[in-house]
Amino acid sequence: MQLSASPYDERLTAPRSWWLISFLVGVAMALILLPFGTLPMLAGLAGGTAFAAVMASSYGSLRIRIVGDSLIAGEAKIPVAALGDSEVLDADEARAWRTHKADTRAFLLLRSYIPTALRVEVTDPDDPTPYLYLSTREPERLAEAIAAARAAV
Repeated sequence: MQLSASPYDERLTAPRSWWLISFLVGVAMALILLPFGTLPMLAGLAGGTAFAAVMASSYGSLRIRIVGDSLIAGEAKIPVAALGDSEVLDADEARAWRTHKADTRAFLLLRSYIPTALRVEVTDPDDPTPYLYLSTREPERLAEAIAAARAAV
C-alpha cells in the first residue's frame, strides 16, 4: 500500500446555508435599525452580517489531522499509539452513536451537519475516554490514515 506524501487533513467547514443565515441576520439587524436612519441601517446590515459570519466560521473551522505520531481533532491531541480499532459509521450508525449509544466519557468532535463519522477505540489504560467520535466526511480515508500512522509508530 502506497502512503500519500501529505498527512491526513480535513477541515470541518460550516454548510453553505449558514452563510445565507449570516446574511439574514444582517438583514434583521438592518430592519431593527431602520427607524434610526439610513446610515445606522447600513451599519446594522454590515455589522450583523459580519458578526454572524465570524460566528459561523469559528464554529465550522475545526480540523482533523494526523501530524507525525498524533491525531489532532479540534483542540485534542492524541498519540496514535493510544488508539485501537476504528469503526466507520454511516449516517444511521453515526446518529445512534450521537444519541442512545453515546458514552458520556467519550470524546466527541461532533458536527450534526456532517452525516458520517468514525469511532476510534482508545486503548490507553490511563485514559478514561473509551472512544473518540469524529464527525468526518471521509471516514474510510481517516481510518486508513490512522492505521497507517499506527503501523509507522
